[in-house]
Amino acid sequence: MPDSPAPQRLTGEALETWAALATVLEWLPAALDAQLQRDADLTHFEYGVLYALAEAEGGELRLSVLAGYANSTLSRLSRAATRLESRGWLRRSPDPRDGRYTLATLTAAGRDKVEQATPGHVRLVHDLVLDRLTAAQARGLREASRRIVRAIRDDGGWAVPPEAPQG
Repeated sequence: MPDSPAPQRLTGEALETWAALATVLEWLPAALDAQLQRDADLTHFEYGVLYALAEAEGGELRLSVLAGYANSTLSRLSRAATRLESRGWLRRSPDPRDGRYTLATLTAAGRDKVEQATPGHVRLVHDLVLDRLTAAQARGLREASRRIVRAIRDDGGWAVPPEAPQG
């Protein structure tokens, strides 16, 4: 059976679904940036960098790993790291295991900044997204988002680290 030709236009439910998602993709980043800029003097991208470091073992990651998590070029990440470093929130240094790589390390002030910025960010994420959905809708959104991410990149991007066992 021959492959059917790709549709030339979006119509009906396909158009409605895409329009809803495209609007979220445009409006949500701006809302996240506005709150973090106002409350913590950070962009959402910068918060993501600091958060990833805060969650990483030893508070450090290679810049190339951070760039992969953020789907960012090394150039964009380097500019953000320069801003964060100038504020004393991270430090860059050669990787002692392989000097071809650069490590980003979260400073104590950077950890404080993440802790200060997180409550407002979490509140906004709940207000705009999580509290708007039923548990079933949240599971559906999570699964749909994972499928879309896997269609874009085989590695699936950043994943939530497993929780430490409760004891």
